[in-house]
Amino acid sequence: MAVAALLGAGVRYVVVAPGSRSAPMAYALAEADTAGRVELLVRIDERDAGFTALGLALATGAPAAVLTTSGTAVGNLLPAVMEANHAAVPLVVLSADRPDELRGTGANQTTIQPDLFGEHVRFAVDVAAGDNPVRAVETALSAATGAFEDIPPGPVQLNLAFRDPLVPAEGESMGDPAARRVHHAPRSPLALDFPAADAALPERRTVVLAGHDAGPVAEAFARAHGLPLLAEPSSNARFGPNAVGPYRLLLEHFGPDAAQPIERVVLFGRPTLSRPVSALLARADVPSALYQPVPVAWYEPGRRTELPLETLADLAEFAGRGPAAWLDAWVLAGAAAQHALDSVLAGTAEATGPAVGAQVWEHASGQLVLGSSNGIRDVDLAGVPPQEPRATVFANRGLAGIDGTLATATGVAVGGRQETTVLLGDVTFLHDAGGLFLGAGEEDPALRIVVLNDAGGAIFGLLEHGGIDQSGRYGTAVERLFGTPHTVDLSSLAAAYGVPHRAVTTTAELAAALAEPVEDRSIIEVRTDRRRLRALHGSIRTAVAAAVAGTLGG
Repeated sequence: MAVAALLGAGVRYVVVAPGSRSAPMAYALAEADTAGRVELLVRIDERDAGFTALGLALATGAPAAVLTTSGTAVGNLLPAVMEANHAAVPLVVLSADRPDELRGTGANQTTIQPDLFGEHVRFAVDVAAGDNPVRAVETALSAATGAFEDIPPGPVQLNLAFRDPLVPAEGESMGDPAARRVHHAPRSPLALDFPAADAALPERRTVVLAGHDAGPVAEAFARAHGLPLLAEPSSNARFGPNAVGPYRLLLEHFGPDAAQPIERVVLFGRPTLSRPVSALLARADVPSALYQPVPVAWYEPGRRTELPLETLADLAEFAGRGPAAWLDAWVLAGAAAQHALDSVLAGTAEATGPAVGAQVWEHASGQLVLGSSNGIRDVDLAGVPPQEPRATVFANRGLAGIDGTLATATGVAVGGRQETTVLLGDVTFLHDAGGLFLGAGEEDPALRIVVLNDAGGAIFGLLEHGGIDQSGRYGTAVERLFGTPHTVDLSSLAAAYGVPHRAVTTTAELAAALAEPVEDRSIIEVRTDRRRLRALHGSIRTAVAAAVAGTLGG
């Protein structure tokens, strides 16, 4: 009954982790899988199971479920549930449990599971053993998909208690296999087209910021209003004639003392990557507005300074239209900055983080998953905005954790059923090495895994910790505690999971590898040296500042 209700509510993918208490659901799902009504994936690690389901929901836009047995198995889902909460992803947790008479008795693998995820789920229900689960399932799926007013989509928990027997009765069977209906809704890169802004709107030096999940509406708005577009990679708005690539290095050139200072900001989506952007949004002298047509999960009402606006008409009144010289200044400065940045990167044949980000961004098509830490920031810095979008971009920016990235990318690849590339660092890769595991009989998705391996956590060297490290005041503490150096052989790890691996060290080698078609899973390991990364970024900032000053006459 629970499975029928789930499928009736639109669930087409379920990720199953093995366990005994969840066996009744597992057998029922196996029957549905054999009948071609649902697609099952199996993972031995519940954390990876949760993130795989998260990726499936991201790629399909539909609710995806994860089934676990009782005990610590449920707790391992917390990271994926937390990400789904802040990113408004319809993740359905099916947690099996002991019946009420066994709770609190010390029965094996029994703990307090109802409401385990607290405020991180939109709805949680404890279905007692023997109770009709249909209403609970239907309510949970409504909550997960945002059907309730003023509540964004997000994760839900169905805690299902089962009594013995946990296996099918004698004589029951799955029946004959039926032809599988392929369930997918691949998201092709989108571009929208708006009419030009009303000439009666006042001219204002406004910038359009497109944060995570902003969507192509941000690009269309900027283009229609003649405004510069400053778009993060996972905004799915980083394209078009108004998009400025290395925008975060330009903001200081349009500050309060500039010849053309920023007057207003309109924000689409959630900004997560750049301190200069955060500083701009924090300025009391620059009014800002947030386009919010539907409830969002990433902030609490009243906790941000932007004016929330529900309609594009209201946003247009706030933003105005850009003077021609305003957009020209940003486009010219952006071109000069991009040329200066590219010249610095071209100064060495060895691969560097920004060069890898630029190459992956240029070659990716279909779907692109960007891991947290430096990878997505490298793309944000060096990735040249194309005129038309080439890939749909995904990233776990709800909480920006590095956990579950490989599993998320696998879910995205399976759900989207198209070529997928994931860019991540070596620490992120090692954090989710178990994400390389696939259940028996599952097909390899078309997933290209690009690992930027600089033998540790390079991002901390670009933060204040890098200055502490250079000062020597804390000896080797920064390297040991933040750099986390390692000597793991990624090729051996790849071989253990049966995934083809190749290592490259130069930008040219990487470009050649990325030009090859994506078929089954493969790993491209890009070996770099993070010790020179802080100096490289300093050189980029210096070169860009000089080029932009010359262009703007500063």
